[in-house]
Amino acid sequence: MGENGAGKSTLMGIAFGLIRPDAGQVLVRGTPQQIRGPLDARHLGIGMVHQHFTSVPALTAGENIGLTAGWSVSPGALYRRVRDLGEQTGLPIDPAARAEDLPAVLKQRLEVLKALATDARILLLDEPSSVLSPAEAESLLTRIQGFRSRGMSAVLITHKLDEATRVADRVTVLRRGEVVHTGLASAEPPARLAALMIGDPGWAPQRASRSASAGEIQVRAQGLAVERSGPSGAPLREATFTARSGEVVGIAAVEGNGQRELLRAVAGLLRPSRGELDVSAPVSFVPEDRTSEALIGEFTLAENLAMSQGQNGAWVRGPWLDWGAVERRTQELLDEFSVRAPGPKTPAIALSGGNQQRMVLAAALERQPTVLVAENPTRGLDIKATAEIHARLREAANRGVAVLFHSSDLDEVVELADRVLVVREGRVIELPDGATRQEIGARMLVEVPGAS
Repeated sequence: MGENGAGKSTLMGIAFGLIRPDAGQVLVRGTPQQIRGPLDARHLGIGMVHQHFTSVPALTAGENIGLTAGWSVSPGALYRRVRDLGEQTGLPIDPAARAEDLPAVLKQRLEVLKALATDARILLLDEPSSVLSPAEAESLLTRIQGFRSRGMSAVLITHKLDEATRVADRVTVLRRGEVVHTGLASAEPPARLAALMIGDPGWAPQRASRSASAGEIQVRAQGLAVERSGPSGAPLREATFTARSGEVVGIAAVEGNGQRELLRAVAGLLRPSRGELDVSAPVSFVPEDRTSEALIGEFTLAENLAMSQGQNGAWVRGPWLDWGAVERRTQELLDEFSVRAPGPKTPAIALSGGNQQRMVLAAALERQPTVLVAENPTRGLDIKATAEIHARLREAANRGVAVLFHSSDLDEVVELADRVLVVREGRVIELPDGATRQEIGARMLVEVPGAS
């Protein structure tokens, strides 16, 4: 456990052969090993579920699993084997679906299946449940417990304190690259672990004050329909809703029910097939997969910021860019949003997931949007970074921005949203003020007689 940027993924990268250590040893079953790459790691029985997706986009899910595990590439046999693996693990996937067409939750599921397919005896899992539904996450945790009960080992990186205390035998906390605690998970209450992660016993998330009332309508949809954007899920059908300046509208939905289509239509990325949709410009979009849709990893933070603003950047000088101005503004945003990075010329890929997400949100708000659309904006973030993102979204609403967001974490929707829209089987249901978590959850899963 540890904050974003504490060194957790780096440590796992060393154990899996992706990063060469500068000093020290890696011992596997008590024997020092030189792990020069993932192939060496796999030969030692080590498998890894990566936080950032590593599948080949142009290949199918089955081909990606077969490539990782070394299975036969005969499509019929391969796809049957992949289906069997999905049934055994409770994480089914369409083996014929192209990886690039999968939504983030299924891309994450594919990463888990790739690791399980290698018959690893030591499993390294870097935020494996960050985009899984509660039922899927529970199935995965059960699988990890079963893995352990057969005499094997698992290392789980998670920001979810309940996962750590419920599943782990031992817990190690990193802070800024150093181990600050290790011990029995059952001996430490969640509040103590949170304090160890942050390094401040008195820290508690501070909620930004809510605006007094919502303003003018900035998003209006009437009978909106949008075809589904991938190989699975539901199209959006006959959706009618509004979003006003100064309010945060939360979208509650089980994955694949049309919420992705709704948000991306509002953001201007998908064209409605029928109905009316009026959105006040400018619109900013925070996608759920920051590494493939929001950032170019090999580009510097300054280059990413310049690209995100396009012709609207304050540093545009006719056909030229004032790179000095870009870098100065990037540094200002790094400071303002507490992004841990050496400077504007740092490649985006060098940042931890939480710091990448802070930068993505900073770039989105730099556009001074009227409407801000966010998909799972806190996916994979620690408790402190999550609180910071919540505060930024609330502050944007207080400045008059209409904020629409979806989170796979229902508690997050309940906590942050002024109003909640449930999307189920492509239909939008607006819930009354004060709807409880249980009521929202029920509407996500069950048809309610008389519901609009």
